[in-house]
Amino acid sequence: MEEKFNIQKSIGGIYDKMDGWLDSIILNLPNFLLAIVVFIIFVIIAKYVAKIINRILLKKGSQASIRQTTAKVTRIVVIAIGFFVALGLLNLDKVLTSVLAGAGVLGLAIGLALQGTLTNTFSGVILSFLDELQIGDWIETNGFAGEVMTISLRNIMIKESDNNYVMIPNSKIIDSPFKNFTRTPRSRVMLNCGVAYGSDLEMVQDLTKETIAGIFQQRGNEEVEFMYLAFGDSSIDFVVRFWTDVTRNKDVLVAKNTAIIAIKKAFDQNKVTIPFPIRTIDFTNNLSINKPKGDS
Repeated sequence: MEEKFNIQKSIGGIYDKMDGWLDSIILNLPNFLLAIVVFIIFVIIAKYVAKIINRILLKKGSQASIRQTTAKVTRIVVIAIGFFVALGLLNLDKVLTSVLAGAGVLGLAIGLALQGTLTNTFSGVILSFLDELQIGDWIETNGFAGEVMTISLRNIMIKESDNNYVMIPNSKIIDSPFKNFTRTPRSRVMLNCGVAYGSDLEMVQDLTKETIAGIFQQRGNEEVEFMYLAFGDSSIDFVVRFWTDVTRNKDVLVAKNTAIIAIKKAFDQNKVTIPFPIRTIDFTNNLSINKPKGDS
């Protein structure tokens, strides 16, 4: 015989269930309050840690976007740690394990899908702490040369001499050599030239060194260096090396331009010849014009 529905018994079961929940809440209330307090503390800590990171990056001269993004990521990481600590205080071990497992699988999937992007992002963080590369520096890398305009978490944008912008992924900068003209205020400029075989080589050497030294002041242990290199096809080739203020590639070109003009004037005044290749065509066969046979 089927048992009839008893509303009083059902209501009593609901009361018993709610009473059990109430007892559980009361028993776990201290842990719950402690978890809330711990989480709030971690939120406050995250705020101050983000500010500290932002100040450190500001002193390093990092890009504003990098400072903001790095500070946000740091804040999220600290808050996430506080969240997991709070779950541990609530004895939610199974929930905590499930959350960590899900986060691991999700992180692996995201990492595989965004491998290139994440590589550039981590490279951007590394570049933000790199003293050898700052905004405003003139660099040469990956076949491009220009002034660093911005450093983001994905790429570096440089402006070349022709006023065009080039965006280079951060990973390319990290994995490839780059030359920074701005980090060193002085650089050595090398200029190649040649003189005629009939020239007085000692006089040419002294004249060139005196001419360069009179234009470009050498400091400390710096000096003008002159060395003959080889017997060329039409000249005796030499190189002159000297120091000057260089913070970008244009400074090297300006220094060479000034040096070439000065050396040419000095050589002209002292009758030193800078030869140039001459091609002589020699016709060894005598040409004759013969009339074809049969013409009258």
